[in-house]
Amino acid sequence: MLFAAPVLAQDIPTLTMTLAGGQAEPGKVSLLLEILFLLTVLSLAPAIMLTVTSFTRLIIVFHFMRQAMGTPQMPPNQILASLAIFISFLIMMPVGKQIHEQALQPYMDETIGFTEALDRAQVPLREFLFKHTREKDLSIFYSISKIERPQNKDEVPTMLLVAAFVISEIKTGFTIGFMIYVPFLILDMVVASILLAMGMMMLPPVMVSLPFKILLFIMVDGWNLLVGSVVNSFA
Repeated sequence: MLFAAPVLAQDIPTLTMTLAGGQAEPGKVSLLLEILFLLTVLSLAPAIMLTVTSFTRLIIVFHFMRQAMGTPQMPPNQILASLAIFISFLIMMPVGKQIHEQALQPYMDETIGFTEALDRAQVPLREFLFKHTREKDLSIFYSISKIERPQNKDEVPTMLLVAAFVISEIKTGFTIGFMIYVPFLILDMVVASILLAMGMMMLPPVMVSLPFKILLFIMVDGWNLLVGSVVNSFA
């Protein structure tokens, strides 16, 4: 067996990847780089969706809503994430439609090149990002990167714009979450004061206030009101 091992190793087929004709032609290299770029984008698609869509604000608001009600496990994380994804698709549908009409479809019809299609796809997306990004958040990333301040929006790098957009979305989500927390916090304080006045100091106020918070949320049709308000915040 020791003598047969080198022979077997020589018989194992090997796979090599070379360009046709063995010459690195610029056009073929460019095509391979485009394919590599597309594969990279597909692998990073979940992260891209989280950072350049409305998903961040939605998931933060939903988690604040769940914590404010006092039900940290209901609805489950999978349900909240799925709901945020579907609502994000609805909110981003106009942007996606513009990208499809202006960039993707012409590229598939081979009327424009890959680079031009990428530039066209950034236009509607950057408009959405600029609309929901604060100048203060964008300024701090310019200070961190020490890049010269732009003269107009066209000179703002997309990477800095996405980072500033995420910070703005987190702040907006926390602001909405605070507004959601206030009425439930008042209800907890009222229940705690009543229990203290009745001498029931050993009874947890959260246990008593939870049914009332759920009842209040149902009476005002909370999920309908919450989803409608968050979606309208992107108008």
